[in-house]
Amino acid sequence: MAEVTFKIPTQLRAATGGEGKVKAEGATVEAALESLFTAHPELRSSLVDAQGDLRRFVNVYLDGEDIRFGDGLGTALSDRQELQILPAVAGGR
Repeated sequence: MAEVTFKIPTQLRAATGGEGKVKAEGATVEAALESLFTAHPELRSSLVDAQGDLRRFVNVYLDGEDIRFGDGLGTALSDRQELQILPAVAGGR
């Protein structure tokens, strides 16, 4: 099982007690997210739908690469990798 670091965006930090980086464990992105949700359950509804799939507007990057262009939630993890959560932003003129 790999230990990874999630980078949490500012708008979700209330659910992590203000922390911008949170450690989690898992062999895959999905397992690491479950570890994250165990520690910070408020994040679940913001990031995944009822089926456990990433919400349409949530992007997750593993060491700078979008997981959707790889194996998605099944992407394998190694120790010390970094997962960045980026909710899509819309609006403006």
